[in-house]
Amino acid sequence: PAHVSLRAAGRPPPREPAQSSPPRPLTVLHTRSPRLSMSTSSRPRATPLAAAGGSGAAPSLLAADPGHRDSVILAARGAMTNCLGETHLDLVVPGLRLAAKGQVRDVYESGEHLVLVTTDRQSAFDRVLASIPFKGQVLNETSLWWFNRTSHITPNAVVSSPDRNVTIAKRCSVFPVEFVVRGFVTGSTDTSLWTVYNKGVRNYCGNAIPDGMVKNQKLPANILTPTTKAADHDVPITPDEIVKSGLMSKDDFDEARSKALSLFEYGQKVALENGVILVDTKYEFGKTADGTVVLIDEVHTPDSSRYWIANSYEERFKSGLEPENVDKEFLRLWFKNNCNPYEDKVSNFFFPVWLSTLLKHVFHTEPVINPKLIMELSQKFPLRQFD
Repeated sequence: PAHVSLRAAGRPPPREPAQSSPPRPLTVLHTRSPRLSMSTSSRPRATPLAAAGGSGAAPSLLAADPGHRDSVILAARGAMTNCLGETHLDLVVPGLRLAAKGQVRDVYESGEHLVLVTTDRQSAFDRVLASIPFKGQVLNETSLWWFNRTSHITPNAVVSSPDRNVTIAKRCSVFPVEFVVRGFVTGSTDTSLWTVYNKGVRNYCGNAIPDGMVKNQKLPANILTPTTKAADHDVPITPDEIVKSGLMSKDDFDEARSKALSLFEYGQKVALENGVILVDTKYEFGKTADGTVVLIDEVHTPDSSRYWIANSYEERFKSGLEPENVDKEFLRLWFKNNCNPYEDKVSNFFFPVWLSTLLKHVFHTEPVINPKLIMELSQKFPLRQFD
């Protein structure tokens, strides 16, 4: 339908009675109203990356232009009650079936393809905490940019992106392992490297870690710390355990591990060229019908990765201060300091904390992908018109 809305207000429409005509093809998603979303052809082009060197990278407009920051805040306030929290595309697009509802993404099936909708839901500590306006768009467009830039390292499952929150991907068999790559001893969750290191662990997921390290210190070399994709929480596992338990064959694991480490090294290079440090991240891989191991899910987003401001890291590290971050780590720290983030009910998600999450996501995206992301969106598609 021409006016299928991802941000439909209120209850979803009832399912239409079954029709005798065959389901329409997946391309129906490309006919969405331009007032509600930007088609692939009208999507703004990504801006060129800053020249190599890092220190010369253009600063975010959030930092350089107070007026732009105010525009983001104003747009965010107007969107507080209009986040993309639920999708229900299976009720309005014939041929789609809801296959999985994750903490952030809703996945629909249609033949040999998957439709992945990145919502505004904010997850941490293995659960959904709140919804953040524009967050889904930031995550989806960030991933698409990185998928394109890393195709020389590994093929990926992306087919197209008909909407700023949507990616259509090839169906594949997903490996039940998350490939977490780390460059620093840091973190605040129960499975973070600093948490386990501070408890005395010196061999983590098959990696020997030297004594005498302190929080936020750079590791001698990047390491892979895989986890299983458990239903309620991630469980660290060694490479040998992955193969012995049958989660992956040795050949598939070795290939995915090599790709993960190469992706991370490349991501660190690109991030540093743009003034930030890629601290750690997680990758997911799958296997297509022809046996190709491909990158799936998301790449180097502020949800799946930890980023620090590069030019202040050394000074803050030497002073024993936490690095300036542009990811959701501050959100983890806020909940860690104010409640039991794994169990307590989130009754009040204070606006300053919520807004800071949005600003950090935009700050992360602007220097690399689209310097006027939110300004452009709010001008072309006023939030009050989203339905």
